[in-house]
Amino acid sequence: MVLLVASSNRTMVTEFLFTVFPSLHEGGLLFFVPLLLVYIFILSGNLIIFIAVQQDKALHTPMYFFISVLSFLEVWYTTSTIPKMLSSLLSEQKTISLTGCLLQMYFFHSLGISEGCVLTAMAVDRYLAICSPLRYPTMMTPRLCAQLTVGSCLCSFLLVLPEIAWMATLPFCGSNQVQQIFCDFTPVLRLACTDTSLVVIVDAVHAAEILGSFLVIALSYVRIITIILGMPSAEGRHKAFSTCAAHLAVFLLFFGSVAVMYLRFSATYSVFWDTVIAVTFVILAPFLNPIIYSLRNKDMKNAIAKLLCTQKADGLGWRC
Repeated sequence: MVLLVASSNRTMVTEFLFTVFPSLHEGGLLFFVPLLLVYIFILSGNLIIFIAVQQDKALHTPMYFFISVLSFLEVWYTTSTIPKMLSSLLSEQKTISLTGCLLQMYFFHSLGISEGCVLTAMAVDRYLAICSPLRYPTMMTPRLCAQLTVGSCLCSFLLVLPEIAWMATLPFCGSNQVQQIFCDFTPVLRLACTDTSLVVIVDAVHAAEILGSFLVIALSYVRIITIILGMPSAEGRHKAFSTCAAHLAVFLLFFGSVAVMYLRFSATYSVFWDTVIAVTFVILAPFLNPIIYSLRNKDMKNAIAKLLCTQKADGLGWRC
């Protein structure tokens, strides 16, 4: 039962209803089981990467530091949305309180922007490592890496706060149906019974942040690829490409889906395509990231093997 409060001849909504989730008798369990398995894989995969990087001294480099930070953020990024999705698939009451909805939006977008900033820092790191190898050790110090990470997270959480605080003051009345798999700005603002044109300014700020990160990463890789193609050694080119391939794949997957979702301007999609795009960056991208960073990286695979397996007595290898 959705809670409604009468105020000033208007019925105020205090809970929202997710309309895109099927009920149990309509096949909700068929979606619940795969989503639960994906969520377990995301949590375990990212935690293994994070712990492996922390414990293996060979991975105490800026590149792997940023990978571990990204894995840590992915755990909380997915936790801000997927558990509620799972409960909505099982429950007949697919509701979320207004406060819960605002908190979900706040943490989801803050963590998402933090990930975008970390991906940007990783691009700068790869740019300096390949384009300025002699100056790289003195420029990309552990202290600078920590400062970039803390600064990225702090700015991200502060950037989203004004919009959430503003939305908390809006009256919601009439329909309470959110046509999305999680609480997001546009679907929720459609339900406000007041002028929300101010959101255009906030959207412009978010768009500038997304485009800014995208341009920094894109320009960095244009320069990186130019340098790599100019290398005389085929082995050197292959090694340089291999160190950047994983980050480039994650960048295209993450920013591609985010750009389609949040840089649409006046374009509108059906509920089906909105849901498909949301699934891409809420579920699919976090699911693929551990695979991309571990399977295509020899050092990471060795670190994970050390973490999960025991060393043979003869010291010739590792066994599980």
